Amino acid sequence: MLTSEELQKKANILRCHVIEMTYEAGSGHPGGSLSAADLIATLYFRMMKHDPSNPSWEERDRFILSKGHVAPVLYAALAESGYFPVEDLKTLRKIGSKLQGHPVRGKVPGVEMSTGSLGQGLSMACGIALAGKMDSADYHVYCLLGDGELQSGQNWEAMMFASHNKLNNLIAFVDRNRLQIEGDTETVMSLDPLPEKWLSFGWNVFEIDGHNIDRIIGAIEEAKASDSPSVIIMNTFKGKGVSFMENKAEFHGRACKCDEFEKAMAELKEVCQ
Repeated sequence: MLTSEELQKKANILRCHVIEMTYEAGSGHPGGSLSAADLIATLYFRMMKHDPSNPSWEERDRFILSKGHVAPVLYAALAESGYFPVEDLKTLRKIGSKLQGHPVRGKVPGVEMSTGSLGQGLSMACGIALAGKMDSADYHVYCLLGDGELQSGQNWEAMMFASHNKLNNLIAFVDRNRLQIEGDTETVMSLDPLPEKWLSFGWNVFEIDGHNIDRIIGAIEEAKASDSPSVIIMNTFKGKGVSFMENKAEFHGRACKCDEFEKAMAELKEVCQ
């Protein structure tokens, strides 16, 4: 089991991969990938039951990346876990590559759902969690949502469904970096008060620093012990880990240019040692 310090290094390694992949592709979504890296590292390298040698293992925990545009950080975690060679990461978004701009189930081992049409992942996660309940299976379903994605109404139907069916094997995460492609979420369509809204739908709610590994671990452990579906709202910074990218909406869907790439990699490699 990796320590918090080791998980932090793992998260920064994932961030390095994200910057390299999107730079090599000349496109992609680095900002939200970087903000989610601490969670993804914690899930894949400590909290989740999964087996890279047997991606279809029935007892595995399921991870749904509802905000599918941050596929780079998921691909990085899958490669670092051993689902496919790390060298394949540099084929992101290239013709013939299995690593498309959004994850595709059946093409990439370890991907549970084809995502990218925002607002649908939580509904799928509910279905998988309900199936687990019906089968008396011992797995958890983890679903990562973007905060801007919550402006899609289907999410709120899924929230009602989850609490009605007492899906305590479902844990949702909101990457609350407060930025979407058009700008600030509260300007585009306000989500606040977000914790109270989830509470009103019958969910167990945690609000944490999404870059604090210990808080992520603690919240997941508490959520797993709950008798209700849980959501962990993670206050994060888009572009976390790269100084000039942090809290900048422009890096929602723009890769680094040459000089930016060198600066970003220098900053990240310093904290990967």
